[in-house]
Amino acid sequence: MSAAAQPPLLWGIDLGGTKIEGVVVDPADGYRPLARRRIPTERDRGYAHILDRICLLIDQLKAETGQAPAALGIGTPGALDPDTQAIKNSNTTCLIGQPLQRDLEARLGIPLRLANDANCFALAEARLGAAATDPPAEAVFGIILGTGVGGGLVIHGQVLEGRHAIAGEWGHNFLDASGGPCYCGRVGCVETVLSGPALEAFYQREAGLARRLPEIYARHQAGEDAYATATIERLLRFFGQALASVINLVDPAVIVVGGGVGNIDLLYTAGAAQVKDHVFNPDLRTRILPPALGDSAGVFGAAMLWA
Repeated sequence: MSAAAQPPLLWGIDLGGTKIEGVVVDPADGYRPLARRRIPTERDRGYAHILDRICLLIDQLKAETGQAPAALGIGTPGALDPDTQAIKNSNTTCLIGQPLQRDLEARLGIPLRLANDANCFALAEARLGAAATDPPAEAVFGIILGTGVGGGLVIHGQVLEGRHAIAGEWGHNFLDASGGPCYCGRVGCVETVLSGPALEAFYQREAGLARRLPEIYARHQAGEDAYATATIERLLRFFGQALASVINLVDPAVIVVGGGVGNIDLLYTAGAAQVKDHVFNPDLRTRILPPALGDSAGVFGAAMLWA
């Protein structure tokens, strides 16, 4: 099989910090899953152990389907540096600096394609999920608002990686100095303002006690907590500013919002109104939507790297 050919069945792995998920889908049957499994990552046991876990999961999928993969797509935390071919920018720190693709290709004996997990999320939602349209949208931006903030760009149905393999990484654009220091070494990144932990930290500074974001949102909705309202208003205001910058630059037809913060339904109404206020256009035509695939998106997107 040539490196560019599409295998008859598509195999995908979503390599997360706590779990590794694998799927085998049939692209000729609407990407129907033939097998799907999850196992713990056990990342505290190191890089070599993660390689073993991925191979174990592949063996389990082979046993379930009675077939072997001809190729494999993997969604990873962080990205594969196009020059060094090593993983970078990963919150699973034992992967940083490691030639993950090369090592797995040697172990499995098949070609691999790797992409950032946010890119896989965006690809799946663009082809199968909330952003799937006929004809396909020229540009789709998939964002993760959760423990961290990430994003992926799909242009004409294909993931855009970029020269540094950081296309779509809006989470580390500067947003506001009030966010404070970021783990990346900069100050005021989008992630320091809009991530779940950042919003919870803001509430704790203001209210003097800790609450989880779902409770903060519920208290805001009930109108019983001025600090909760200040937190949600901060989210909506900066969501508008940060996302408008992406629209002004890329002008996607659809933006799909994944991650735990994306469960706040005001993002799609009041948040969209805030985006409109900052876009360089008289009105906002970009659709801002919740995901349709839930936690399926990443692993399906990984499989689609070979589609």
